[in-house]
Amino acid sequence: MTSLGAITYDSVRWEPQGMRHASAGLPRYGTYHPAVPADIADLVLDLSPSVIADAEHASNEIARFDAELGGEIAPFAAVLLRSESAASSQIENLTASARAIAEAELPGGRGKRNAEMVVANTAAMQAAVALSDKVDANAILAMHRALMVNEPRHTPGAFRAEPVWIGGGSTPVGATFVGPRHALIPGAIDDLIAFAQRNDVPTLPQIAVAHAQFETIHPFTDGNGRTGRALVQAMLRNKGLTRKVTVPVSAGLLADTDAYFAALTSYRAGAAAPIVDRFSQATVLAIANGRQLVADIRDIRENWNSVIRARSDSAVWKVADLLTRRPVVNAALLAQELGIESTNAHRYLNPLAEAGILVETNSGPRSRVWRSTEVLAALDAFAERAGRRG
Repeated sequence: MTSLGAITYDSVRWEPQGMRHASAGLPRYGTYHPAVPADIADLVLDLSPSVIADAEHASNEIARFDAELGGEIAPFAAVLLRSESAASSQIENLTASARAIAEAELPGGRGKRNAEMVVANTAAMQAAVALSDKVDANAILAMHRALMVNEPRHTPGAFRAEPVWIGGGSTPVGATFVGPRHALIPGAIDDLIAFAQRNDVPTLPQIAVAHAQFETIHPFTDGNGRTGRALVQAMLRNKGLTRKVTVPVSAGLLADTDAYFAALTSYRAGAAAPIVDRFSQATVLAIANGRQLVADIRDIRENWNSVIRARSDSAVWKVADLLTRRPVVNAALLAQELGIESTNAHRYLNPLAEAGILVETNSGPRSRVWRSTEVLAALDAFAERAGRRG
């Protein structure tokens, strides 16, 4: 068993290839310093009693939140997973409104680039949860594949074969951080998985350290942060802290991204406590925010009961339930989710529009879309709270 060590660095010669680099006035050569991650498979976490106590409190909050929603898992599992995906993307400055994201998710729909990237992140989170029975290298690759499916230049589902760096401009020379040489990635991931599969480490500290180690390895050309936060969800489920819902941890991290990035830097210097602390604090913040979102949506749905005019056996009620997790709908979505024939969709949408629950948008004769402004406002309020410090 070993204590956490600081990363070390290689020295590698950089020489740009091709006339493009030379003509851009970049240095033709130089030395850069890719990281060499410390092994953690046998790591002993040396954490203070207060750090361990805060992590245990946060873990208990996760279990309590998961249990609270056990009897009404739909729609909140889907809503919270999408909210986590949006918050994780926002950490990377990929922002989009709840409406834009919901429109991008529609069958046959096309959205703005940021919204489509958030939708792809939702797919990565879904893959993380689906693959949580066995957290291994193949599961990580599957998460990345789902995330980057529309970005072939970033080799979805494959570890990188080139340098990556943070800061410093168009070359790794002078960069703030350079990921490990690509030849080290498979071994580093195996070492990470060995640590993640241990059963003798407190769960939330284990997840925080695994996440920080993944970000240090930086195994992909793009999408490392979002894949690393999807890994958090896979481990929460794998370790049994969550059983039914996605705890929007990224929404808590978003409250202070400077502290989150500083904690990752401290981890690379050999200090695990800051990233564990950040995860504990983020978890408590995220659960409070998630509870508010759940309460808001419950209230909205309950209020609809008094304004909807439909028979008790009408599919109108099923559409109303669907709106709490998919607040923008079209005929194709009703067919996909509820089996309602597209030609009959208006029969179940019109009563909701007449009740003021839905607003119709016509973007073309064959592109009729309806949206719940109340649910969208609740989702946007969640995102606003997540980005607020304090």
